[in-house]
Amino acid sequence: MRRFVLMSALLACLAPAWAGDAPKQTPHLLDRFKSLAGDWSGEGLDGNSMPNTRVSYTVTAGGNAVEELLFGGTNHEMRTLYVRDGDDVVLVHFCASGNHPKMRARQLKDGRVEFSFDGGVNFDATKAGHMHDATFTFMGADELRTSWRFWEGGKPAEHVANLHLKRIGAAAATPAPSTNDNTLSNEPAQ
Repeated sequence: MRRFVLMSALLACLAPAWAGDAPKQTPHLLDRFKSLAGDWSGEGLDGNSMPNTRVSYTVTAGGNAVEELLFGGTNHEMRTLYVRDGDDVVLVHFCASGNHPKMRARQLKDGRVEFSFDGGVNFDATKAGHMHDATFTFMGADELRTSWRFWEGGKPAEHVANLHLKRIGAAAATPAPSTNDNTLSNEPAQ
């Protein structure tokens, strides 16, 4: 009986090796944001905001974060940091207005990532104006639409920042840097 139990245990341990290839692990949502690495140009979709917008995305912190730079080198410069938090992606938007809303996205749905307000730093969300939610629609490897909704007084305001972005040099687009890329760039692309 003891021999039977030992053989059964051994076979149970070896069974996964005989089962073939292990199932592929689903990429984390942050990987989708890593794929944005590079420089982008765009226009406001509503026709009244952000003409000739330049945006850059940099994979940083050993591949554990993506930094977005918007309006680099201007008085209205803003940065947004995207990081992994378990199965979610959390962003912190460092706004030119001095507040720092935090938003959370749980999954990709039909090419869209929807971020919802999840707190903030340096403001009272029930009073101060702030970006409250954002949607990213991935149109392909080299095209992206974003929509950032502004809230004021604890409720949605009329202002929505809609951008239609295209990768600069799309024909020569390269994949996101590897996670061991130690190159950091805080300077806007020329």
